[in-house]
Amino acid sequence: MRPFTCASCGQLLFFENSVCLHCHSPLGVDPDSRRLMALTDRGDGFTPFEQPEPYFRRCSNELLARCNWLVAADDPEGLCTSCRLTTERPNDDDTVGLAAFADAETAKRRLLAQIGGIGLTFVPRSIDPDAGLAFEFLSARNRRIITGHQDGVITLDLSESDDAHREFVRQQLGEPYRTVLGHLRHEIGHYFWPGLIESGGRIDAFRSLFGDERTSYEDAKKKHYGGDSQAHWQDTFVSEYATMHPWEDWAETFAHYLHIEDGLHTARSFGLAVGEPSTRSDRPASTLAIEPMVDAWLALTVALNGMSRSIGEADMYPFVLAPAVIEKLDFVRTAVVESAITEA
Repeated sequence: MRPFTCASCGQLLFFENSVCLHCHSPLGVDPDSRRLMALTDRGDGFTPFEQPEPYFRRCSNELLARCNWLVAADDPEGLCTSCRLTTERPNDDDTVGLAAFADAETAKRRLLAQIGGIGLTFVPRSIDPDAGLAFEFLSARNRRIITGHQDGVITLDLSESDDAHREFVRQQLGEPYRTVLGHLRHEIGHYFWPGLIESGGRIDAFRSLFGDERTSYEDAKKKHYGGDSQAHWQDTFVSEYATMHPWEDWAETFAHYLHIEDGLHTARSFGLAVGEPSTRSDRPASTLAIEPMVDAWLALTVALNGMSRSIGEADMYPFVLAPAVIEKLDFVRTAVVESAITEA
C-alpha cells in the first residue's frame, strides 16, 4: 500500500490516517479511486481540499470500525462500500469483540483497496444473495467460530486479531506467517476461484498444477489434521496448509501473490529497490511472466530478513519459493491480469 501526501501541507500520510498530524486537515479515502485525500470541511459535508465538489460525508462506522472511508453526501445508507459488506459483527456490549472487529475492518479495507487496484471485481451479497461477497466478523465469546469461506461469505474468528492468541495458534500449527490480512487474502482467494478458474475456462490448467479439486475435501481435511503431512512439501507448495487440498493450495498461492504484489507496490512507492545479492543463480532459467516480479521480491526480502536479524527479530519473510511454487504463482498472476483486462 503506497503512502500518500497531504494536499494541504505536503505531510506524509498513510492509508489508515483520518487527520493530518501536521496541519490537522481531515482526511478520508474515496472508495472509487482508493485515494486518501485531504478534505475541506464545508459544514454540511466534505470536499477534496480546495475543490468545490464532489461532496462527501464520513462513513457511519467512523468510530465503531475506525473507518476513514467516505460516502457520497446524498447516500441514504451512510455506510461505505467496505462496511456494507459486513453482515455480522459483535454485539454492542462486547467491548473486547468490538475492538477486534475494528482491527479486522482495517485489514478488510486494505484487502479491498488492493483487490480494486489489481482490477478484480466482486458482487456484494446484497445484489447476489446466493453467492455474493460478504464478511462475518464474529467474536468467539461463549461459542466456537471457524474462520473460512462458504458460498461467498468470509467468516473470521476475531480471536485472530489478538496478537497473543494468533501467535499461540501459529506455533501450534507450525505456521511461519499468520495475520488477519493474511487470513482475508486467503479466504477471498476461495471467493474468486469460481470466476477465475471455472467460469474463466482455466480448469484443466488448474488441475495440471494444483491437482483435482473434485477429490473429497472432508477426507483431505481429516488426513491433513490426522498428521499425515507430505514430506518435502516445500518443493511444491508455498505452505504446509496448501498440501491439504487443491482448493487450499490455490487460496494459499493466491494470498501469497497478493502479499508479493502489495509488498512490491509499497516498496516502489518508497523508492526501495534491491539489486544484489542476486537470487537468480538459485533457480533454473525460466520464461514465466512472473519471474521479474519474483526476482525483485526475493532480492527485497533477503535484505529485509537481514535487517530483521540485525535487530534480533525473526525473519520477516520466512518462505521458500521453489520453482513449482513460482509456476503456480505465475498461473495466479495470469488469471488475475487476464480477468482484469476482460473486466476493463
